[in-house]
This record gives sequence, C-alpha cells and structure tokens, in this order.
Amino acid sequence: MTPPVIIRSYSVILPRRGSAKHRASQTPDLEQVRARNAPMVRMSHDLAAGFLEEAGMRYKSSGHCTNRQVFTCTSLESVRTGTISRIIELKEESDCRITVTGGTEVGHAPGRYSHGAGYKLDIAHNRCIDRYITDHYPRTETRGDGSPLYRSEAGTIFADEPDHWDILFR
Repeated sequence: MTPPVIIRSYSVILPRRGSAKHRASQTPDLEQVRARNAPMVRMSHDLAAGFLEEAGMRYKSSGHCTNRQVFTCTSLESVRTGTISRIIELKEESDCRITVTGGTEVGHAPGRYSHGAGYKLDIAHNRCIDRYITDHYPRTETRGDGSPLYRSEAGTIFADEPDHWDILFR
C-alpha cells in the first residue's frame, strides 16, 4: 500500500505582482488546496492548524502539545483536507465558536473511518454548537457507548459524548 501524500505547504500560480488579484491571492485558500488535491489528501499539522486559525477556530490540547504519538496531545498531522474543509463549513454555517479537542493523535479507536485515518475530529461542547447540531440534524440512533447520534444530509455523523462532540466527516 502506498503511503498517503501529506501536504506541508502549497503554492498556486499568482497573478501579476501588485495587481488587486495578486493582493487577494496572498491569503491561503482551502478551496484551492481541495481543488488541486482530492479531499483524501492529508495535511501537515501546521497547515491544518493555519486553516483553522484563519477561519477563527482554535484547537486545544490537555497536554499542551501536538505530538501525534502522545494521547494527551491534539494533533492534526495527516488529517484529510476534506475533514478540515467540513469543520470550517460547520463553523461558518452555525456561526458558533468551535474548539477542536481531538484529532489524529493516538488513543482513539482504530478503523477505516477513524481519528487516526483523518476522518474524525472532536470538538468541545458549548451552548451554541450543541443547539445548532441538535436543532439542524435529526437524531438517528444511539451508539453502543450510549452517545446519541445525529446525521447531516451530507452524511456527517455527530456523536454527543459526555464531554465533547465526536464528529465523523465521510
């Protein structure tokens, strides 16, 4: 099996220096990354964190670290471009504060559509995002651990765990 491609940075062809289009193109654009690379392509932690920050989001680690091999860290290393794009869309649609508390670090359940595979993120509960998810998406079932599940039309699954939302972006 071929290892996944990890984008650590990206470049685009810029318009003529000094033009209005050139100035506008200086801001990183996740859609350009997604358009040039399939949503399955992986991103480095720094690139993914930069897109979250630009969108007004942050990530938080109980261990105050980003090492993917330490379970108390919050790492975005090798997260899918599609996952980052969709969490940003959730923030824009909900107009809620979103804090990512879990990414691709060890300590999550394994599997094809897992945190480690770059498909899932954990976000902190807050009144705004809790209300948005429960008001906008139907409750579909209850997961084996007792967490209520909500599903968007796009297939995103939100598991309401006691201390965070566990979100699967497929």
